[in-house]
Amino acid sequence: MFGTRSRALHFDRMLMHHNYICATLHRQPRCNGGSMHKQPLFTARTAGYHVYRIPGITVTPGGTVIATTEARPGGGGDWDFNDVVMRRSVDGGVSWDDQQLIVRSADYGEGPASNFCPIPDPTAGCVHALFCHNYERVFYTRSTDDGATWSAPVEITAAAHAYRAEYPWRVIATGPGHGIRTRTGRLIVPLWMSDGSGTEFGAGKLGHRPSHVGGLYSDDAGVTWHAADIVARHEQVIPYRSGTAMVINPNETLALELSDGRILFNMRTESATHKRLVSVSADGATGWSQPSFDDELLDPVCMASIIRLDDRGGALFVNPDNLEHTMTPWNSKNCDRKRLSAKLTTDDCATWSRNRIIEEGPAGYSDLAMLTDGTILCLYECGQVTRMYDDKCCMLARFDRAWVEGR
Repeated sequence: MFGTRSRALHFDRMLMHHNYICATLHRQPRCNGGSMHKQPLFTARTAGYHVYRIPGITVTPGGTVIATTEARPGGGGDWDFNDVVMRRSVDGGVSWDDQQLIVRSADYGEGPASNFCPIPDPTAGCVHALFCHNYERVFYTRSTDDGATWSAPVEITAAAHAYRAEYPWRVIATGPGHGIRTRTGRLIVPLWMSDGSGTEFGAGKLGHRPSHVGGLYSDDAGVTWHAADIVARHEQVIPYRSGTAMVINPNETLALELSDGRILFNMRTESATHKRLVSVSADGATGWSQPSFDDELLDPVCMASIIRLDDRGGALFVNPDNLEHTMTPWNSKNCDRKRLSAKLTTDDCATWSRNRIIEEGPAGYSDLAMLTDGTILCLYECGQVTRMYDDKCCMLARFDRAWVEGR
């Protein structure tokens, strides 16, 4: 493990009580017969941090579950001196080790550590991971002991420099959420990049807009990394229904291997359609299809998660299924982050069925993993302390396909 920090513990009594009650009521040995159980893993205002955001979850080749999140001090913003922390479970997510620091932002200079993207690799017997620092540098690390320790990070930012011939990015970020290893052994992590000209963070901070989407890939188990072709661009005009629509700020992206080996990118945008944007490539690096909006998947302008369930075209998609404005201004491009829902496809994302609600109230970013027994793990931002983005906790939901199907 790299990076340590001594912090004074600060406990919020109400949230600790919530933590205890939820853990007591919802912790169960496994999910059977359409059940769902919940437990909070990272609770705001604890361990010296203000809020925990940007969840990630994966299952190692050895069966250990690794849950990660950005531990944000100060006001909890994107540009604070954010660290990355982790908890591990060796019993399928029923019980968890204590929180551990795995990336300390101060070890890399000023700026946040962010967007930790794990990739399980059963062939190599390890978990690869990419993360960023200060939205300008990208690092690679791996664990060969189920997340107990991590190798010294190696900077791979040079791989992303290839984009600058087409797009002069100044801000870059991986994922967030998990990356994938394809059946050919290729490791793929989507990324987004911006020229930093946006003013949304105020003076002295580079903007995250406008933005394009690309990706990094490795064909040698993480030793070397390369830039994929650009997948989607800001202000790209594409066909939509009987006319056209403009893609606005494509950014946080999910990768999925389809049943025939093609790679699908599912992208968040700020487009007026409020639909998820998708593109497909034969190899996850080149020849991307013209992006298109998926009319069955709403986009409230929020990161989502996706995972393959089987080799026959089955996959699960999770995001806040909502376009209302009760917590956001009525004229804002950002809709309320609530009503976190799971949708099922059995035909490689061509159509979607079901819409099971995981969390009716405030809920935002999420990530998905699956155990060998079919139990699905969804780690997501849940609740509010004071406002949207000030999440009460990162909650773990455990359920199975039968629950999604309503059986």
